[in-house]
Amino acid sequence: MRQLPSYPRFLPVGDSALTVEFGDAISPELNEAVVGLDIALAASELEGITDTVPSYRSLLICYEPLEISYPRLVAGLRRLIASGPPVRGGGTADWTVPVVYDLPYADDLAEVSRLLGLTQAAVIALHTAADFQVYTVGFAPGLPYLGGLPPELHISRRETPRSQVPVGAIMIGGMQAVIVSIPLPTGWYVLGRTPLRPFEPEREDPFLFRAGDHVRFRRIDAVEFDRLANLPSEDLLRLVRVPR
Repeated sequence: MRQLPSYPRFLPVGDSALTVEFGDAISPELNEAVVGLDIALAASELEGITDTVPSYRSLLICYEPLEISYPRLVAGLRRLIASGPPVRGGGTADWTVPVVYDLPYADDLAEVSRLLGLTQAAVIALHTAADFQVYTVGFAPGLPYLGGLPPELHISRRETPRSQVPVGAIMIGGMQAVIVSIPLPTGWYVLGRTPLRPFEPEREDPFLFRAGDHVRFRRIDAVEFDRLANLPSEDLLRLVRVPR
């Protein structure tokens, strides 16, 4: 009988990185463990860490092997994990993301409603009532993958992908949601659009979202969308972001 792996697992990635795996599924609990270790590591006194990259279920840790050896790093990580989850903070935030769910912004709302057997109002109500968690940021610069999509809104990808969707498109696909950060092709469904820009190279910090952030969506109309879109970026962020 094949023996199941024991978690967490510490796996070398070349000679200057390792991955800590907490499981083999997508779940809030595993992602909380990933984010917790990332926060604890940032606050620790371990030397030689050059970068960390959180994902759904694992944390990639890059280090300088001349400053800290692989065995010493693993020992330090085991101590951090054994000490329990840290007090949350470390740059995570709660977001209230404004979204217009009306045409011409809600390209696929009617199709999602038909495929799921729900009214459009029910789709919007489910989407705005959910508490989403940023599992990871990637694929495109600053693009947050959100867990917490209600089961009633789980949906297979589109049979025919769109050649491009705009920045700020709010999409669902499978059991997740995303906020589009740059124009890109996609097979996900577009429910609406936000004036927020997850990625702006000219900002001091180009990336809005971090793994561990929590997101709620708030319905707005096209008039408010235009008003918010014309605000300076820092003024808009003060309205929608609350640091933890």
